[in-house]
Order: sequence, then C-alpha cells, then structure tokens
Amino acid sequence: MSKQNKTVLVTGSSSGIGLDIARGFLEKGFNTVLNARNEQRLSDAARTLGNENRIALVPGDIGDKATGERIVRTAVNRFGGVDVLVNNAGIFGVKPFLENTEEDIDRFIHINLKGTYFVSQAAVRQMKKQGGGSIVNIGTVLIAHSIAGVPASAALITKGGVHALTTSLASELASDNIRVNAVAPGMIRTPLWGDADVDAYGGVALMNRVGEVQEITEAVFNLATAGFTTGVILPVDGGYVHGRS
Repeated sequence: MSKQNKTVLVTGSSSGIGLDIARGFLEKGFNTVLNARNEQRLSDAARTLGNENRIALVPGDIGDKATGERIVRTAVNRFGGVDVLVNNAGIFGVKPFLENTEEDIDRFIHINLKGTYFVSQAAVRQMKKQGGGSIVNIGTVLIAHSIAGVPASAALITKGGVHALTTSLASELASDNIRVNAVAPGMIRTPLWGDADVDAYGGVALMNRVGEVQEITEAVFNLATAGFTTGVILPVDGGYVHGRS
C-alpha cells in the first residue's frame, strides 16, 4: 500500500492507544480522521498531534449508526476516500458476573460491538467503490486467556464478538480486496487504568512488563499495510498468550 494520499479513520482517538495510532499513521504520511465522543478532548488531541491540514475531526458516539456514516463522509469529502479503518473505540470494565445489570450489558454492546459493526459497514461501502482497503480491529488477549482476578464477562463477550467479526469479514470481503485483521493487546499502559498500578500486571507476560501504546501502534500499522495478510488476530502481549498456550 502506497502511503501517499492515503487516509485512515481511527475511532476512539482522543487519548491512549487511539491517539497514538493516529500519531503513527500521521508520521507515515496518512491523512487521518479522528473520532471520539467528547468534542473538546478530540480537539485537544488534534492540537497535540499537529499537522492540522491532514486531520479531520468527527465527534460522536459510534454506537449511533449515523456517526460511522458521518466519519466516512468526512473522509471522502476532505481527503477523497477511505483506505484504512482502525476500530479502536471501546470500553472495558471489571465487575463480577452476578453484579452485571442489563444496563451494563447494553452499554458494552452499544459501543464495543454495535459501534465497531456499523463503522465498519460504512467504511466497507466506500472501500468497495475504491477497489479495496484494510480494517484493523482492537480486541484483547483476554478472550482466549482470561484472568480470575479480572472478572470482565460483560466487556469480554462484546470483544469476543469483535474477534468473530474480524475473521468473518476477512472471509466475506477478501474477494473485494478488503483485508480485515485485529490486534489483541495484553496489559498496556493507558489512561483507562486511572490510578491503578498497571505495572503490577507486568508479571503475567513472559517479558515481565506491561506494554506501551506505541507497541500497539506498530502492530496496527503492520497489519494495515501488509498486503497478503487477512483474518489474523495478533496478540501484542509480551508473551502472555504464548506462556499459557
């Protein structure tokens, strides 16, 4: 994939992994469409990144189908097309199984699953017109290797759906020259941890440390531009999965 005049869409890109993914693609010469629910935080992120002539902002809730359509429309109007979609937006939460409410389940489905599904749908319609494209979803290694001390069934059933969507679309869209892959992060240092001691989880990885956001960015960019790779769910976890397989 030539990077000149290419455009990437990154959902959930106002902080953490999403913001760094946007940084990485900008540095590689991509035009970048940023999305997040909070308009002010999105604007702040854009100022942090610089390169304003190659950035477009689309605030909105991706669980609303119209938001995905607006993201794609903005990319086409501003930069001429959609080449890569990174479905990064998502939420995670720890709560014992018996304490989860209907509202909890609905919230995870709305953002993690419904949001990813409908943004992808909007992007694929445009990619088909252009003759191809690439989607990279963000999942989690906890789908295959859960941790007893991290009870997150409500979040994980939806992230598991993202993994399933990845492999299903890879098969369905290959004939349209659209590749679909996913990165499954392990324990990564992001603002989602709040005041918690993320380094305390470093020991679950063979490399005996947590990951940094730029290490997810490297993997995402690799999958986005690897022309003969599709249907892959790539653990980026310092050996967490390997150590338990």
